Amino acid sequence: MSSSDNEQVELSSGIAAFEGKHFASAMQLLSPLAEGGNTEAQYRVAVMQQNGLLGAPNAQEAYKWMSAAAEKGHAMAQHGLGFMYMEGECAEKDSAKAIEWFQKAADQGLVGSLTTLGMMYQEGNGVPQDEDKAKAYYKLAGFDM
Repeated sequence: MSSSDNEQVELSSGIAAFEGKHFASAMQLLSPLAEGGNTEAQYRVAVMQQNGLLGAPNAQEAYKWMSAAAEKGHAMAQHGLGFMYMEGECAEKDSAKAIEWFQKAADQGLVGSLTTLGMMYQEGNGVPQDEDKAKAYYKLAGFDM
């Protein structure tokens, strides 16, 4: 088996462990892949660290891995990083950065990011309230307003 085949097996096993809520096994399988630059592994490690799925949450590690995956174009990580900035969780609260990361994920068609952007503009959450922009994002997300 080639190293890329082996990495794929490790990733699949790590994701299966994560989805089966076997977080210690998932971390053991995914951490080396995250260190090696695999964005899916980085995203999953970030989620485990952010939510304290192996004990206490680790905001610094969560931010490190979420931003690593987001910067490489992982849509869910971009959404996750936007959420961190929007809520001030694992990162300094920064609406401009939240919008930037949600927009990157939205540009990849992530419905959750489109919807979040719509809500932010509808409520004026960190941005000037703008019903037209809100409706445009909701429409892109597939909601008729």
